[in-house]
Amino acid sequence: MSATAAQRFLQDAAVKSADLVHREIILHGLESYDAAVLRGRARFKDWEAARRRCQEIKWEAVNHLDRYLLQFEERVIAHGGHVFWAANGEEACNYIKNLASRQGVRTVVKSKSMVTEEIHLSPALEKAGIKVWETDLGEFIVQLRNEPPYHIVTPAMHLNRGQISELFREKLGEDIHGDDPTELVAAARRKLRRAFFAAEMGISGANFLVADSGLIALSTNEGNGRLCTSVPRIHVAVTGIEKVIPRLEDLAYLWPVLATSGTGQPITTYSTLIGGPRKPGEPDGPDEFHVVLLDNGRSKLLADAEQREVLHCIRCGACLNICPVFRHIGGHSYGTTYQGPIGSVLTPHLRGISDFQHLSYASSLCGACTSVCPVKIDLHHHLLHNRRNAARAGTTKLSERIMFRVWRYIILHPRIYALTGWLARRTLRLLYGLGLAGSIVDPMRVWNRRRSAVPLPSESFRTRWRKGLATN
Repeated sequence: MSATAAQRFLQDAAVKSADLVHREIILHGLESYDAAVLRGRARFKDWEAARRRCQEIKWEAVNHLDRYLLQFEERVIAHGGHVFWAANGEEACNYIKNLASRQGVRTVVKSKSMVTEEIHLSPALEKAGIKVWETDLGEFIVQLRNEPPYHIVTPAMHLNRGQISELFREKLGEDIHGDDPTELVAAARRKLRRAFFAAEMGISGANFLVADSGLIALSTNEGNGRLCTSVPRIHVAVTGIEKVIPRLEDLAYLWPVLATSGTGQPITTYSTLIGGPRKPGEPDGPDEFHVVLLDNGRSKLLADAEQREVLHCIRCGACLNICPVFRHIGGHSYGTTYQGPIGSVLTPHLRGISDFQHLSYASSLCGACTSVCPVKIDLHHHLLHNRRNAARAGTTKLSERIMFRVWRYIILHPRIYALTGWLARRTLRLLYGLGLAGSIVDPMRVWNRRRSAVPLPSESFRTRWRKGLATN
């Protein structure tokens, strides 16, 4: 399975990086994002101080996760809600399916939620005969295309307006002329509005879980989130256990930093706090409120003191947007729920290092992801940690392990190292002289296949260094 996943990644990455239309769409979107984020950071008196404060909040929450989760559960139950602890995706899906069955649910509307993508909730409900509508516009578009989200914040960023217009004409039967955004949004709204009022259950994620008040905090830019959580008679919030934060006042830092890093906004259009079912006399809200707290490998990561800060992630997507690899190959090439640097770090922990070790090599290790992370996760070093973990687990290829052992022996013996360098220079000089650069016999063929051969020095750096010392 590992080889298959890695091969699929390499194949998809090669196709997407060669697709100039795809790359132009992504570049245009990310250029707009970059400009918006720069304006957003300028609104802060001290952006780095805000990042440090958010890092401190998440560190406190994750390092005292047991206490804050129990406090959150206690407050939710006190408000009349229900809490279910799911060890894995199967338990979470079964709980929601059983709840839907008991309550006679036939239609579900979903607000955007990456954790429900992680556990494949929609297919599980559809298999049980329940119609599921994705109501975030981007999620709705990729649902119509029968594909997963392309990006953890902007699910359909790989499509232009012309492609979306054609999709709506084909799938919705709408008579749409041109690609005017207003007309496209209106077409989606007409279709989804009927779903909102037909649905018996609404499902959302949660950006944050506030321990001291038992509230879930949602950040959205469309009104669909509030319709999903208030119109249906049952609301189920599905969330990872790492989303808890200690205090309500912490949102004063996390909400604006999330909005700035995610979209460049000072605050998202809708910042919503939900604390339980509708009380007597309240005009709206669900009759039942359920929170599903998902582990799904997170406790195992929590036990790793070296890498548990990966759980600090607030899913802003900033590391994806800055990553040179993501900018070239796009989100679907990763073949995972979470793309880009955070996905490459997190996925091997959640789904197995043996199956997804290749993602840790999908990086230039430039450190740009670490520099923009709003909670200061040391992402590029965690990619190195994952590579090390894969080597220790013995999941790397035998040929690769042998090569590195040979390399280790050479590098530890200076005379052998010098002889190897001398032989390599002369061998390559002979091959290049015969015009064999980039051929199957060229050990540098991966580099030379599409580039001019690197000019070979007449002598080694060590020789030049010794000559310089002698001169001085």
